[in-house]
Amino acid sequence: MIENSDFETFLYISKSKYQIFVYDKNDLKNLYNEKIENNDELELNTLSKFLDDHIYKIEKMIKNFIRNIILIVEDDKILDTVISFKKKNYDKKKYQKHLENTLVEVKDIFRENYQDQTIMHMIVLDNDKNENNLLINNDDDDYLFLEVNFISITNNLTFYFDKLLAIHQIEIKKYMSGKYIKSYIGEDLTKLSMMANKLNNGLNKSEVQLVSKNVVNRGFFEKFFQLFS
Repeated sequence: MIENSDFETFLYISKSKYQIFVYDKNDLKNLYNEKIENNDELELNTLSKFLDDHIYKIEKMIKNFIRNIILIVEDDKILDTVISFKKKNYDKKKYQKHLENTLVEVKDIFRENYQDQTIMHMIVLDNDKNENNLLINNDDDDYLFLEVNFISITNNLTFYFDKLLAIHQIEIKKYMSGKYIKSYIGEDLTKLSMMANKLNNGLNKSEVQLVSKNVVNRGFFEKFFQLFS
């Protein structure tokens, strides 16, 4: 039996292809990698059958249940937008705390203006980086200036995906953008799970990791910020 902590399951969904991976986090390779071509549209019945065909095979192979999955979506409906934010930095000695609070404010601004969206990635753009890999206004260091890139998916899509995986008693642990991951690896999908795993573990130091309120994961805190989702 393979322990759940030893592997990560990824499901890649696009209009042209469905692909499922089981990634071994110890040996850094795919234990399972199967795909099906699609007819240039997102067809949930086909996706459901694809899952039926492979979830049982995977669970039989690892002799364990798949409890959760990371869903990688590539679709032209994915929103990619940037929010700029400037705020007075009253206490420079508490820069780190001020920065964290500001990132929470920016996230809340996005959610207030895009209530129909679920955030997949929150990335601080790295022009004129300081030592923290985050933006400041060099002309006036009394102010903190951030430009944050949000990549998000519509709640309508997450609703359908959540319901579909729930049939298999699987929870979607996280949504990721296929386009964002492929910006690191190109079109080689054999590397998709490896790169997704690396990004989830802080490869991009400018990406803010969004974690649920009931998850405690302090190990990565020194490498990058974690904000409650």
